[in-house]
Amino acid sequence: MKRLLVGLALSLSLASSAIASVPIWGAKQSSPADTPPSALKPGEWIWGGRGASPGPMAVIVSLTEQKAYAYRNGILIGVTTISTGRKGYETPTGVFTILQKDKDHHSKKYDNAPMPYQQRLTWDGVALHAGGLPGYPESHGCVHMPTEFAKLLFDATNMGMTVVVAEEGTAPVTVVHPTAVIPIDPRNGADLNLEPLADGQLYRWTPEASPTGPISMVLSVADGRVIVFRNGIEIGRSQVQVRDPLAGTHAFIVASGYMPDAPQRSGLRMPNWITIGIPGHGDEAGKVVDEALVDRVAVPREFMEKVLPLLSPGSVLLATDESIQPASTGPKVQVIDSNPPGV
Repeated sequence: MKRLLVGLALSLSLASSAIASVPIWGAKQSSPADTPPSALKPGEWIWGGRGASPGPMAVIVSLTEQKAYAYRNGILIGVTTISTGRKGYETPTGVFTILQKDKDHHSKKYDNAPMPYQQRLTWDGVALHAGGLPGYPESHGCVHMPTEFAKLLFDATNMGMTVVVAEEGTAPVTVVHPTAVIPIDPRNGADLNLEPLADGQLYRWTPEASPTGPISMVLSVADGRVIVFRNGIEIGRSQVQVRDPLAGTHAFIVASGYMPDAPQRSGLRMPNWITIGIPGHGDEAGKVVDEALVDRVAVPREFMEKVLPLLSPGSVLLATDESIQPASTGPKVQVIDSNPPGV
């Protein structure tokens, strides 16, 4: 019995030693949500997602920027610095799906090297996982992420999630340099190219693009636009005017119940909203949105009549004073293959 206990203690000691030997890469906490992705230093990241939020996930890896962007239901919820494959071990571009998830993975190919929070993209060794972040490509083909970001992403994603790996000259500019609005179809990674509103057009409404499912919205004060997503697919957008807008980026979620009737809304029933405490605005968490704030936003009544019936507890609105339109409209050299790789 004594020998058994000694052996058990030794095994536990070795296991603890192995766990302790796994490095922690990158920043331990998120940068403020208002931080421009271009200002993130190696190892820094932003995460503003909620674990229970509805809608499909998708990830875009920009080899050009050495950053990865995480979207839920069409809206950016996280961005991180990364390190991809160095010369001779380049990370392949294209559209992939998550084939396997392993929280405590160790590489069989590279001397049992730890690869925490691994999400496999190919069966020959390419994956998303926590790893070294020197500020330039230095991996053997995998996409290295900060440990805490990799953990949050691992917990938020499902098997089969779409991951697009893009590079300048081989993909649309909107995919290489993503914005707060998803530039791909999260179901298959195909490029989305909805035209902006035409002159004189107040709104566009195409619910048939994604007939069922929860919706999310993003509002840009800079662009004067609000865009509605269902299952990560845009189903409508409208012109919008905001009086005395809030500075920075803020997130709101629909709660149960409705606001009291107000003359400005002419009988439209507005649900109750509460504020999400995203990084940099943690003190706002749980605050109830009052009617005065809602009434500072002017949207065409016809558009609101279509949107309001679709709002339900859990629907999210991201409001920002930044532009959500593509930063560049450069030529498309080659459209990314929309088919997942064969196994």
